[in-house]
Amino acid sequence: MSATDEPVLRRAETYAEFAALVGALAHEIRNPLSTIRLNMELLAEDFENTDPASPTKQRDRRAKAKIELVRQECDRLQKLLGDFLDFARQESLSLEPGSLNGEIEQLLDFFAPRAREANVELVRYLDPELPMVRLDRETFRSALLNLLINAVQAMDGGGQLVVRTRPSGLGVIVELIDTGPGMNEDTLAMVFRAFYSTKQGGSGLGLPTSRKIVEAHGGTIDIESAPGRGTKVTIWLPAPPRLPTGKASPAVAAAGDATPAG
Repeated sequence: MSATDEPVLRRAETYAEFAALVGALAHEIRNPLSTIRLNMELLAEDFENTDPASPTKQRDRRAKAKIELVRQECDRLQKLLGDFLDFARQESLSLEPGSLNGEIEQLLDFFAPRAREANVELVRYLDPELPMVRLDRETFRSALLNLLINAVQAMDGGGQLVVRTRPSGLGVIVELIDTGPGMNEDTLAMVFRAFYSTKQGGSGLGLPTSRKIVEAHGGTIDIESAPGRGTKVTIWLPAPPRLPTGKASPAVAAAGDATPAG
């Protein structure tokens, strides 16, 4: 090992130790939080079973409302801790050759009911000749799911979300293009910063986690957006040249012959 490598190695070891300590702390917080929430539920049941004719019923209703508020805050903190543990987790990915189109198809099928509820049309343009890539299927799907959720939440009154794949140089590209309100330059500059969120109750860890996962695959992620013009997320992943082409289903092949509007 050269002298110039030693500071880099020490920083990496320090970061890994810090991440492990923070992860352990988050787990320690989660345990008593779960106990608090459980006891709040039991206490709420006690108030629910109070005699309706009791003269203290009005006071009981106020107490129950406070209990419900504590339960909601416990849920919010549990979600925040879960998102943080996903962000801080240091895992070695298990990268295996796979069909990116196939993974996207399955995820969009799973996500379609949620999109319909939000009045969002999912449009697929998946290139049938897309090369195979190396994926950790579970983590990559979680990264893509974060992006889908963000896009649908941005289109509060409904809209259209285009998901497109295509070859690009020595890799492949996945694009998610929504018809939401878009973001100004200041917001766009902050989207990958941990704990930054424009959504009420958001953890601000979805996009940073997605970026970490994409970069762990050897890829890159970029976001383009402007007010009134929607948002485009572009993911590039390397495609080793010795892997075979990942053929898509006939339905996907037919969709790939189409050209998206705009």
